[in-house]
Amino acid sequence: MTTTLAPATPPDAGAPPTRYRHIQQGLRERLAPYAYIAPFFVLFFIFGLFPLLFTFYVALFEWNPIGEHRYIGLTNFTELFQDPRFWGALRNTFSIWLLSTVPQLLLALGVAHLLNQVRLRAATFFRMAVLVPYVTSVAATTIVFAQLFDRDYGMLNWFLELLGFAHIDFTASVWGSHLMIATMVAWRWTGYNTLLYLASLQAVPRELYEAAAVDGAGSWQQFRHVSLPALRPIIVFTVVTSTIGGLQIFTEPLLVNPVGGLTCGAARQCQTLTLFLYEQGFGRFHFGYGAAIGVTLFALVVIIALINYLLITRIRWERP
Repeated sequence: MTTTLAPATPPDAGAPPTRYRHIQQGLRERLAPYAYIAPFFVLFFIFGLFPLLFTFYVALFEWNPIGEHRYIGLTNFTELFQDPRFWGALRNTFSIWLLSTVPQLLLALGVAHLLNQVRLRAATFFRMAVLVPYVTSVAATTIVFAQLFDRDYGMLNWFLELLGFAHIDFTASVWGSHLMIATMVAWRWTGYNTLLYLASLQAVPRELYEAAAVDGAGSWQQFRHVSLPALRPIIVFTVVTSTIGGLQIFTEPLLVNPVGGLTCGAARQCQTLTLFLYEQGFGRFHFGYGAAIGVTLFALVVIIALINYLLITRIRWERP
C-alpha cells in the first residue's frame, strides 16, 4: 500500500509578512496619541470653535429668531460704535475690571508671601481657608454684600454715620456700584490666586532665601529679589486670566441690582458689556446686534490680554 503525504504547511502561512506587521504596528503607534486627544478637539470644535465662528457669521446679518435673516454686512458694527450705550457699558467694564483686578492680585501676592514665610499653627487650615470665597455661591455672595452696602441698614453706611457722614446709595451711583461689584469680585478670587502664588513660592528652594539672608537681605529684599522672579510665570498667568474674566463679568452686576434688570439701573450705571450683549441678544432678540457686541468683546479681550502679556514678560525681574 502506498501512502501519500500531504505537503507540509509553513508555520507562518496565513499570517501577514513580517514587514506588513511592522507597518501596522508603526501606524498604531503613530495614530494612538491622536486618538487619545481627539475627544478634546471634537468637543472644542462643537462647543468652542463652532459657536465662535457662528457668532462672526450672525454679526453680519439682521437676525430675527422668528423672522428673516437679512445680510447687512458691517452695519451692526457701525451702529454699535455710534451707540452711546455701548461706550457707557465699555467704561463700566473697564472701571470694574481695574478696581477689582489690581487690588485682588496685589493682595493675593501679599497673603501668599505671608503664608509662605510666617510659621503658623494649623498652616494647612489657613491655606485652605483662603479658598472658601471661591467655592461660595455667587448668589449667596451677592446677598451678603448687598446687605453690607445697603443704603439704610448696611454696615458700611452705619459706620459712615458714626463718623458723621451721610448715607451713600451704592447701587444708585456709578462709582458706588462699581466699588461694590469690584469688592465682590476681589473677595471671591483673591483666595484662588493666593493658592496659585503660594504653590509657586513653595517650589522655590529655601537655600535661596538663606543665601539672601546671609548676604544681609531683609524680608522686603528677599521678596523682591527671590520671590518675585520665581513668581514671574504664574503672575503672567493670573494677569491674563484675570483680564479675561474681568472683562466678561456678568453675574455680579446682574444680581447686585435686581430692580434695574439687564440695564443695571435706570442710568445703566453698572451695565457691563456682557449685560449689554444679553440685553440686546436675548432681551430684545436683536441677535445680529448682540453677536456684533460679542465679536467686539472677543477682540477687546484678546488685545488687552496680549498687551498685558507683553508688558509683564518684558519687565526685568532682578535676581540676587
